Amino acid sequence: MQSDDDAVSPVIATVLLLAITVLLSSMVFVMMSSTLGDVEKQAPTASVSVRSLSNGYDVITFSYLDQQLDPGKVEWKIIDRSEGVELVGSGNVNDPDVYGTVGANVSFHDRDAGWAVSTGDYFVINCETLGCDDGNHYFQIIDLEHQTTLVDVRIPVDN
Repeated sequence: MQSDDDAVSPVIATVLLLAITVLLSSMVFVMMSSTLGDVEKQAPTASVSVRSLSNGYDVITFSYLDQQLDPGKVEWKIIDRSEGVELVGSGNVNDPDVYGTVGANVSFHDRDAGWAVSTGDYFVINCETLGCDDGNHYFQIIDLEHQTTLVDVRIPVDN
């Protein structure tokens, strides 16, 4: 009789090694995802260019935005600062009367059609109709997720 000195068959050894590898990699993934999930996302920063057109419209374009934003979490305001602070109009970017609407008093145009507020996207404001063409009005864009004012610019601008 011959004796068999193998403790575990090669198939079982391979399965055990694979199981240990999967278990260890799962533990590393869970540890890393829990520590990364606690990191708070930084508030966005933005810069815009403002252009007044001869037809009474103003175009406010994001020339820089360091992260894409959810349109449902971005608010716009038009404020009259001639005598204190008076709200002329406000709304959310994802409002169907604003998002992609042509001819509205305030409209937002998603240049890359990515359903996100990003660099290159722009607002068109009909200052003539809204009565904000006297130089005392400001257009604000607010990130509601971080409660941060991204933009606060005078409209209309002097060309």
